[in-house]
Order: sequence, then C-alpha cells, then structure tokens
Amino acid sequence: MRRGLIYLYTGEGEGKTTNALGMALRAVGHGYKVIIVQFMKGRKFVGEYKIKERLAPEYEIYQFGRKEFIDFRNPSPKDFELASEGLKFARKILKMKPRLLILDEINLAAHFNIVKKEEVLALLEEIPEETVVVLTGRRAPKEFIEKADLVTEMCFVKHPYEKGIEAQEGIEF
Repeated sequence: MRRGLIYLYTGEGEGKTTNALGMALRAVGHGYKVIIVQFMKGRKFVGEYKIKERLAPEYEIYQFGRKEFIDFRNPSPKDFELASEGLKFARKILKMKPRLLILDEINLAAHFNIVKKEEVLALLEEIPEETVVVLTGRRAPKEFIEKADLVTEMCFVKHPYEKGIEAQEGIEF
C-alpha cells in the first residue's frame, strides 16, 4: 500500500504555520476532514484555535503545549510530557484517515529533542494513502526533509518587528 503524502514547511522566515492553515481552509472548503495537532503551543487566543467551532465538524485543532514559551535550553518535564501526548494523539488520529493532518511545530520539537525524531519517522510510515501530513516548524531535521514529498523553506528577508511593530491580532496570531 502506498502511503499518503508528506509536506514540510521549514526555515527561519515567517509563514510556515500560516501556509499549513491555508491548506486547512482549502480542504475544509471542499468538505474534507482536517485535524491540527499543535506542539509546544497552548495559547487559546490565536485565530486558528478560536475559529474551531465555526469550522466544525470538518476542522479540529488540539494543543499540546503550555501557555508559556519553552526555554529550549532547559525544557520542563511538562514540555516533554505534553509533546509525547501529542505524538500519541497524532498516531490515533491517523487511524481516522483525515484528509489533512497538520503537525504544527513538530520540526522544532524534534530539533530540540522534545519529541524523538525516530518516533515521528515511525508515525510517518503509518500515513494512510488518502491522508496528507504537513510538518511545520523551523530547523527541520534532515531525516524529515529526506522523507517529505514536498519541502518548502521560508527564508527571512525582513519583518515589521525590526521596525518595532508588534504582532497583530488576526494577522500574526
């Protein structure tokens, strides 16, 4: 049996999660089931989380992270626990054969060993033929890049932050 496709968005530039969310919107527009699993994110005020009731039942989003940002030099035991739960949840979700499964920030979580690369690679072997899995996040491990069918790297050119402009609700979050 052929496995489903793997799309990977990485790089230091903005737009990785935003691109994946655009794919989610497109799939929901066609009536397909979309499930988003966010790693290292636990903030409920972001637009992609707030919209979940309006786009249900085709759109589901689950967060496996704390409200606080992770200190990557010293992650807490809770960070590891939540990420492990997220990966187990994603494996369970794959059995439901959604059209699109987005593993948001999985690349960065794997880079910092919050999740084990080998476990993510094993999960990618289980993708049903009808499912596309999207991996987002900076610093994608080379093994993920090699495994992916589509890879896009977002490069940083300039950003409003450099001018002191804060992130805007509805645009950056």
